[in-house]
Amino acid sequence: MAFPERFSNLPEYAFPRLRKLLDAHAPGGDPVAMTIGEPRHPMPAFVGEVLAAHLGEFGLYPPNDGSPELLAAISGWLARRYGASVGPERIMALNGTREGLFDACLALCPEAKGGKRPVVLMPNPFYQPYAAAALSVGAEPVFVPATAATDFLPDYEGLPPEILDRTALAYLCSPANPQGAVASHGYLKGIVALAERHGFTLLSDECYSEIWRTAPPVGALEVAAELSADPERVAVFHSLSKRSNLPGLRSGFVAGGPETIRRFRQLRAYGGAPLPLPLQRVSERAWADEAHVDENRALYQEKFRIADQIFAPVQAYRGPEGGFFLWLPVEDGEEAALRLWRETGVRVLPGAYLAREVNGHNPGRGYIRVAMVAPKEDMRRALTALRDCIYVQGR
Repeated sequence: MAFPERFSNLPEYAFPRLRKLLDAHAPGGDPVAMTIGEPRHPMPAFVGEVLAAHLGEFGLYPPNDGSPELLAAISGWLARRYGASVGPERIMALNGTREGLFDACLALCPEAKGGKRPVVLMPNPFYQPYAAAALSVGAEPVFVPATAATDFLPDYEGLPPEILDRTALAYLCSPANPQGAVASHGYLKGIVALAERHGFTLLSDECYSEIWRTAPPVGALEVAAELSADPERVAVFHSLSKRSNLPGLRSGFVAGGPETIRRFRQLRAYGGAPLPLPLQRVSERAWADEAHVDENRALYQEKFRIADQIFAPVQAYRGPEGGFFLWLPVEDGEEAALRLWRETGVRVLPGAYLAREVNGHNPGRGYIRVAMVAPKEDMRRALTALRDCIYVQGR
């Protein structure tokens, strides 16, 4: 039987690779998982109440694009958070933002641009579904370094014109996964203007937007509105997983131009899985409430301070501006992850698993990603063990 070749160059996903690296070895202490970005803070108290009140709606097919109430709640949140006027007709609820970030290529990427194979830009390292999405539509993924030399954000403006002219879509994550960098207003202004000049759509992954150190990150929608940009030049993606500690709800949304959302909705009508209606009711309540978000952010800000204190003696340490990952420099990420597991029981992710080798260089190889999702005191003990194992004993 013949199988498609489009995914032949796609490496194994990060977490199966990690299991192959670590699971043959016994942990050197009580295991502490700091690999996956699965929030562990308390979920909002209203979740059970709202769910119970709407259990009967599991007996109904859910609205495909999101209930009117949910879309209105999201529209209201965008107005409060970003000052962006985005009506419900320009929003679609997602069954997890991974669905939307992948489906963006299916819905929006043309078969050709300027008579040539289209390009999809993405930072390197990156959230792995970006590359799979590009390959699924036959586009050329172009991996743009997001390293210390570029403040951990991709320099799309520095790309050759022949690449930009073929670009159909460009992914950006701010706050960045895995580095925690936050795109400034000026940076976003430059990318939106670049999208206008070269006729591509910016896919702005803002799933970590509500977890920040000192100031709320700027959003692509507000910058596009300030520039009076074509609404089709920007699509943003948000999630309740990180904002509201509801990863199992699988609830997010995409907002963009009218034609962008029409295409997303058309794709959903044929092959998507809408969010069950009781979960849409919980989501509606979550987007309308900020108190639980403020409490959640305060917990992460305390974790930022703990990490800063623990790694203060480590000269190369750079704390994140947003999100909940530490992107820690090491000699070799795989060797460091294996050593940590065998000597301390702390489980982290090698940075190379989140990046792609380009011209013989993988920009994640000299890093490990550490998710600060464990309870505070567990995290403190694990980070201290990590520091002592890698940066003290490893000298």
